[in-house]
Amino acid sequence: MIISSIIENKNKEKRIAITPEIAKKYINLGFDVHLSENYANHLGISDDQYSKLGVKINNDDNNIIKDANIILQLGLLDEEKSLLLREKQILIGVLNPYDNKERIENLIKKKINFFSLELLPRITRAQSMDILSSQANLAGYKSVIESFANFEKAVPMMMTAAGTIPAAKVLVVGAGVAGLQAIATAKRMGAVVFATDVRASSKEQVESLGGKFLMVEGEENLETEGGYAKETSEEFKKKQEALLAETLKKIDIVICTALIPGKKAPIIIKENMINNMKSGSIIYDLAAVQGGNTAHTEVDKIVDKKGIKIMGESNILNKLPTSASNLYAKNVFNFVANLYDKENNKININLEDEIIEKTLLK
Repeated sequence: MIISSIIENKNKEKRIAITPEIAKKYINLGFDVHLSENYANHLGISDDQYSKLGVKINNDDNNIIKDANIILQLGLLDEEKSLLLREKQILIGVLNPYDNKERIENLIKKKINFFSLELLPRITRAQSMDILSSQANLAGYKSVIESFANFEKAVPMMMTAAGTIPAAKVLVVGAGVAGLQAIATAKRMGAVVFATDVRASSKEQVESLGGKFLMVEGEENLETEGGYAKETSEEFKKKQEALLAETLKKIDIVICTALIPGKKAPIIIKENMINNMKSGSIIYDLAAVQGGNTAHTEVDKIVDKKGIKIMGESNILNKLPTSASNLYAKNVFNFVANLYDKENNKININLEDEIIEKTLLK
């Protein structure tokens, strides 16, 4: 049985789906592993490192796709390569079925099995496969590093003979995995950290990391059964906006992480709020690729609004591709191991398994 991966478009995606460590695990499970020539050269991993493990290196991506039983990628194959997929093949990745709906539906008609890992259920057994958590953790960390790099003041409090420099004040909007890591990173670097989230259950987690939780009076229960945030009522939005508007007047750096799966990101930082912030402040918007949490976010640009810099990247993990690849490859391996019936050397698409049923695109 052949498991394969081809090079992504490196202008958009520098992560890889199969690292040498994980290639060895697939081979030990009984798979043949086929990869593109120069698959991970950009990460300092040579083809020789793979070949020594028994991986087959091929310079023809079309043949790799045609021969594979399972194809592992970060995203959906481009249109030209998608046409090479054949019946009963399996493609596993972060396939973004909401934006790629029509393409995927047409390919499903060819009886190709697509598993989109961002749809994994939030259950204990799926934690080792949870690509959203592993990647968001790194994104939260890196967003703070990028913000501090563009902030033109010191971050921790410094007491000198010439006077005291106050600690930077950071606000994290959204206390999911990315937000919690952003809080922890900012605290470690000496900032005073505030956080807000529509889920009241986040308060304890925020405070355990040393952050101060900003709570709207009359807090609603705004958490789905799967642990995600859901949309708020109009009344709640008004209360939240009033609290944010007042808080932002004294904040130096804002990290925005608020996302609703499958929908446009909610605009939380409005025009009037930005106008009241201090010149020199930074907003880093991790939701940029889904429309952004601010009124002025533009993907892969630094927007300057009266001295306030608003930043947002299409793929912040391209700045941590080695770490991100290591975690992603492990997540995917655990998912494949759950699919694979080693005794009979076949893939078992058991729809009674919640992990398989939720991630299989239909």
